Amino acid sequence: MSQLLKVQNFNVSLDGIGAGEDQTLERPFGHVDPERMFAWAGATASWPMRTEPGGSQGLDDYFTRDYGRNIGAEIMGRNKFGPQRGPWENHEWQGWWGDEPPFRTPVFVMTHHKRPSFTLSDTTFHFTDADPATVLEQAKQAAKGKDVRLGGGATTIRQFLDADLVDTLHVVVSPMKLGSGVRLWESPDELLDRFHLEAVPSPSGVTHHLFWRK
Repeated sequence: MSQLLKVQNFNVSLDGIGAGEDQTLERPFGHVDPERMFAWAGATASWPMRTEPGGSQGLDDYFTRDYGRNIGAEIMGRNKFGPQRGPWENHEWQGWWGDEPPFRTPVFVMTHHKRPSFTLSDTTFHFTDADPATVLEQAKQAAKGKDVRLGGGATTIRQFLDADLVDTLHVVVSPMKLGSGVRLWESPDELLDRFHLEAVPSPSGVTHHLFWRK
């Protein structure tokens, strides 16, 4: 079975924006309110940060539960890893996720400024300045036969789409407009030359856009 490069549970607004402007340490998504954007996932029974019993168990819960299935490695852009820009001032910053990152796989961080790999719990972060095709090959080798998740942000996903490397995408469109920020698309129709699309509305108000190669 071939290894897939998959985008899963990537969230955008109605106007296609996946992250806001002016990202800081205190505001990983810039001016975007993440609680509002990701409310659909936080309401599910399978939300990993849920502290109380309950939660929805329908369509949204299926996608939340399916997030880690058969994933052997992750690729992300530097701005998903952290707020710093330019050369690394120090190596103390080790991501937003604390001592136990949620990935539990090798993670390849795309950056123009490399730094040594490090491991937290069962996640190892590698920093690479290679092109998308090369990074994908590195991630597939590390995944040991499992699929590779392309975790974002929007700019990184567009790089891999432009290189025609993405096999499937699951993009969640939340019922809100942001006006400005990092945009994944003007319209999902931009991808219909290469992908089939099913748009599935959820009772939570979001619409799940499922793309797979033609």
